[in-house]
Amino acid sequence: MTPTILVVEDEPAIQELIVINLKHAGFLAVRASSAEEAESAIRAALPDLVLLDWMLPGQSGVALAKKIRGDERTRDLPIIMLTARVHEEDKVQGLEAGADDYVTKPFSPKELVARVRAVLRRRAPHLAGEAVEIGNLALNPATHRVLAAGQPVELGPTEFRLLFFFMTHAERVYTRAQLLDEVWGDHVFIEERTVDVHIRRLRAALEPTGHHEWIETVRGTGYRFRGAAACPAS
Repeated sequence: MTPTILVVEDEPAIQELIVINLKHAGFLAVRASSAEEAESAIRAALPDLVLLDWMLPGQSGVALAKKIRGDERTRDLPIIMLTARVHEEDKVQGLEAGADDYVTKPFSPKELVARVRAVLRRRAPHLAGEAVEIGNLALNPATHRVLAAGQPVELGPTEFRLLFFFMTHAERVYTRAQLLDEVWGDHVFIEERTVDVHIRRLRAALEPTGHHEWIETVRGTGYRFRGAAACPAS
């Protein structure tokens, strides 16, 4: 599950520096040199986070941030503003436009990557690439390993992403359509019942240790991961 970062920056050298460092950190980087290009990229496929330069040709980054926050499809999209503006009122303006964080130029590429990870950890923990553990169920995205009551669990790529999402969003109910958007991507056009197929596969893989009971069907709505409240005995 590689997070996609949309880099909206009109200075080629800065854009290249950001993209190279994001790729080295394990992210997928998509480029845009204007607000219009960024909007086109977002329409094509929703990224997981936007690195948005304040000063862009034509429409400003602040104006684009407000548009992103005003659209139901993108209102929860994490945004980090990039700017040479250092005054407090500028920072406030950027944050009020909807930015989750604010990085001033010149910046350290390592710090920028750390800020990206921090925002993802807050806004989309399932994309931060960190191990997660609930009760005696542990999942490590870096090694692609799952342990249930100390026993390894073999999962296919989709079931792995599905379990990771559930574990980072425990106790919340999700419809099939929401799971398709979150796990498969909002521009993947497949039947909602496909979710049921992968839920069955995930439950079957977790059944030997009793963890299949953690995935609850909510009649008429979708699914909920009950987590530690449903812990089987170790």
